[in-house]
Amino acid sequence: MRTQIKGALSGGLLALLLALPASGQTLAENNARMFQQMQQARGLSDGQMARIRSIFAGSRFIGQGNPAVTRHPMTPQQLEAKLGQNPRSYYRNRAFERICGAPFMAPLYDPATQRPEDATVCADMFEYPNVPGMYPVTWVRAKEAAELCWAEGKRIGDAHEWEGASHGALTPPDYFFGRSVQAARAAHNAKYQASARYSIGPQWRSGVCATGSHKNASCNGGSFTGCGSNTYPAGSFPECRSPLGVYDLDGNAAEHMNLPLAPDQMASRGSRKLGVTEMKGSWFIWDTVRAHTHWSRWRAPFWHGGPVLSASSHHNYHLGFRCFKDVK
Repeated sequence: MRTQIKGALSGGLLALLLALPASGQTLAENNARMFQQMQQARGLSDGQMARIRSIFAGSRFIGQGNPAVTRHPMTPQQLEAKLGQNPRSYYRNRAFERICGAPFMAPLYDPATQRPEDATVCADMFEYPNVPGMYPVTWVRAKEAAELCWAEGKRIGDAHEWEGASHGALTPPDYFFGRSVQAARAAHNAKYQASARYSIGPQWRSGVCATGSHKNASCNGGSFTGCGSNTYPAGSFPECRSPLGVYDLDGNAAEHMNLPLAPDQMASRGSRKLGVTEMKGSWFIWDTVRAHTHWSRWRAPFWHGGPVLSASSHHNYHLGFRCFKDVK
């Protein structure tokens, strides 16, 4: 089949066609290709990849979307043409690499009192698999997200770390321990409402982030067979960048985070006990469907809430994650 196509099409059009999702490609085949690309791009060891593959093998859903229904609005080839170079080269930041000890990570700090070199934690610049030009992983449970981060020596982020990355300043954690999830949420949101901003600035601007895609007509609320993960390649919108250099915090996929209910549940303090789930950010249809508030330090209602490490924690076609890494 591909030989016949090759004879009929020139190189650029051929590359574009072959990049489109195809019902003939299985989730396992797509994941195998993704594993190869992410190992090459980020220098992961064979041992790390073995742990990652094992976690994926335990799920019938994790990947870059159900290939039978997913229709991405942009291909990696189109992104490369847009940027004028390979996305991995475009987004490489050697200063950040020296601080974080890994590619495609950004140091988190408070610019009012610190420099990037003072950071003690870094965030993945993009949603997992954290490679510019690759589609985000979706259909991942919070437990699997935490395990995938651990598999490569990173960790899931605490809610305040994601919020700091988005707002542009990593400030001390503020969880109102001792209150219910909803009471603590209300107190937190009231505290930060006056300084609300988005990752891209004080006002939301359509078209700046990966928010112009669509929802399948067959999507009936969240089924794997009906709902495509119609995401963009990571880094498709260079202006969708937080003040600390973290991309796609708005748009593309929403993201799992850890919401600790006590100090011993804070991932940022080394906990592997963890707290409950918090979903962050907006996702790929936001230019047409603004489903909820999503400013940087806003904490959501306890949607699909439960322990991060529950085997039945929530997963969905527009829900992914990113990892964080302690560096000092």
